[in-house]
Amino acid sequence: MEDDAGATAAYFVISEDNIRREIALPWVASGSDAESSAPEGAFLLSSTHPRAYGNFARIFARYVRAEHLLTVEEAVRRLTSLPADDLSLVDRGRLRTGAFADIVIFDPDAFQDHSTYENPMQFATGVEQVFVNGKLALKDGEPTGAATGRAVRGRALTGAEGGGCRASSKDWTWIDQPPAN
Repeated sequence: MEDDAGATAAYFVISEDNIRREIALPWVASGSDAESSAPEGAFLLSSTHPRAYGNFARIFARYVRAEHLLTVEEAVRRLTSLPADDLSLVDRGRLRTGAFADIVIFDPDAFQDHSTYENPMQFATGVEQVFVNGKLALKDGEPTGAATGRAVRGRALTGAEGGGCRASSKDWTWIDQPPAN
């Protein structure tokens, strides 16, 4: 009541051992459901989850560099073409003619998350340039101010068929192998 229902919660529902086991499976894509609020102005009146600022960098820092669970190439696939395929986004996730050019130029040896639960609005480091829809959105680690984004609508909204989701409700208990298609 004191903060007009602005309370938030962080739930810890998966162990690090389970994350390691699941991230090693070749059909597990990575993503984030966190909003991308700015670390300034009115956005400082509320907090966010650390994944809003560090999710993708953490994959490279922890699971590629530190623990060697993924190669750089496999981590890139898990963050680009695999989720695009799973969501039937035929014009995303790959560098090819006719696709939207969403490109992140980063140093895999320096890509590092800094976001914590105590201080979540900390930018990752190691990203040099970002192109969104073929336009430069981040140059030398600094935002360009260009309005390059647009809404991406997957099969839930478009009705497109396909995607890589291979499990039905009766298959939710599988761990080591995906169910047959």
